[in-house]
Amino acid sequence: MKRLLSYLSNYKLESIMGPLFKMLEASFELFVPLVVASMIDVGIKNQDAAYIIKMGGLLILLGVIGLACSLTAQYFAAKAAVSTATCLRNDLFSHISHLSYSEIDTVGTSTLITRMTSDINQVQTGINMVLRLFLRSPFVVFGAMIMAFTVNFKAALVFVAVIPLLSIVVFGILLISMPLYKKVQKQLDQVMLTTRENLLGVRVIRAFNRQKSETARFEEENGLLVKFQVFVGKISALLNPVTYIMINFATVAVIWVGAAQVDTGIITQGKVVALVNYMSQILVELIKLANLIITISKSVACMNRVDSIFQLEPSIKEKADAVRSRTSQALESGHGEKAKEGADKVVFQNVSFLYAGAKEESLSNIDFSVKKGETIGIIGGTGSGKSTVVNLIPRFYDAASGSVLVDGIDVRDYSLDSLREKIGVVPQRAVLFKGSLRDNMRWGKKDAADEEIYRALDIAQAREFVDSKGKGLELSIDQGGRNLSGGQKQRLTIARALVRNPEILILDDSASALDFATDARLRKAIQESTGDMTVFLVSQRAATIKNADQILVLDDGKLAGKGTHKELLNSCQLYREICLSQFSKEEVERDGQ
Repeated sequence: MKRLLSYLSNYKLESIMGPLFKMLEASFELFVPLVVASMIDVGIKNQDAAYIIKMGGLLILLGVIGLACSLTAQYFAAKAAVSTATCLRNDLFSHISHLSYSEIDTVGTSTLITRMTSDINQVQTGINMVLRLFLRSPFVVFGAMIMAFTVNFKAALVFVAVIPLLSIVVFGILLISMPLYKKVQKQLDQVMLTTRENLLGVRVIRAFNRQKSETARFEEENGLLVKFQVFVGKISALLNPVTYIMINFATVAVIWVGAAQVDTGIITQGKVVALVNYMSQILVELIKLANLIITISKSVACMNRVDSIFQLEPSIKEKADAVRSRTSQALESGHGEKAKEGADKVVFQNVSFLYAGAKEESLSNIDFSVKKGETIGIIGGTGSGKSTVVNLIPRFYDAASGSVLVDGIDVRDYSLDSLREKIGVVPQRAVLFKGSLRDNMRWGKKDAADEEIYRALDIAQAREFVDSKGKGLELSIDQGGRNLSGGQKQRLTIARALVRNPEILILDDSASALDFATDARLRKAIQESTGDMTVFLVSQRAATIKNADQILVLDDGKLAGKGTHKELLNSCQLYREICLSQFSKEEVERDGQ
């Protein structure tokens, strides 16, 4: 809650003015029963029409002033709530964007989406309701009790007895319901996860005819959510009937005591009506307070869940003296001596890596070096650690032990911006964003000229199909590139990385959807056009990496072989088996000679 209060402190005026105007409205409301009592005891008793009209006008005036105060309070409360939620959502989005892959893998995408949307929306609702009612309702309750004492001391003792009992009921249910609402929100995460998996994997589900089983799975998860909601709803639903019963008994007690005093002439009929009105006001406000407490319970639970994401510290952090400029800070600090000599572009020194929550290392003692302008092929079976190796270069993950060097500097000594400016990454899953083709291409370089984009499209073998669309760089891309084929998306993501003209280009199995002819043309174009660019090719295809300057063969996170295509055919049995599964035996024998 400290975090929420720190956000609300930016809107102190709104947070003060909202409750203040609500209490002003409540103050005018507390005078209404006294005016009604006066109408009965004076106007009606004496049949004074002028007095009744006068008091009626006063009631209207009190109502108008109360309405104006209420609208003003609503405005300030809504402004504070919406503004706070907006800042909270912006900061949460920014915080999530700075989390490393490890934290995002651990928490899960569906959970993060829930925190960003429904949880913060619930917090916004809670802030709005608290600013409007949290002070107003207790103010009216205790104000009505005090006003009752001004009417009649003996009858007011009923108020003194019933208010503590009501408070015990209200806050008792609060303590029970809060943990249950946390459980409801946790199950909502599970429903979101199931929904997201089904929507993203709808083609696979239909291809395997799994609609019924997935529907049954969703109904099971949703049924569990409903079960939790019904259970906590039953507990929360006790508030209204219990408070109604207690208030009605209290009202009967007030009328009983008041009637006896009317008979003896101690108080008037109008004052009894005023006491009943005050009891009714307490009833209404306690019901509002009960509903407010339910809302607060949900909001507190949601804010705690949001705060748990804020408390996640990114495992990838910059050092205070991080290298931010290759030509200035790096050389001046002495970090860049090896790079100055031009020795190696990328070096892995006995690197091991362990995913969060995993029991075994994904990489063990990986050791190799790459010179500037070389092309490195990485091949191995599924789960051998190919993608993990290249993900350590731009520091998407940090090595558990050992060092990864770029230009002679440990990647942990770079600022993230400086390191990633050197690198162009094409991930396994081609991701494009809604907008024009030009907008997508400029992700690699914000001020890229059209000539640079077309050159990248030519190298990526994407120019032909782009021209065939007839819209050039204004070609509209749907969300996720849904209006393009898998191969087209892959070629555009390669072009996007090439627009940046990076020093290091990482192609992580990014041509898997291309036919062999297009793949061959792509490899040839990259080799001819990249110049001094250091290229990492991750692939399951031996044909894709066979012409690389150096090939790394991975097996279960270990380096099984390292060398050229010819060297590995003669020295690495695993690589030879991979080639035999993809080429003819005669071709393998010929390449190995």
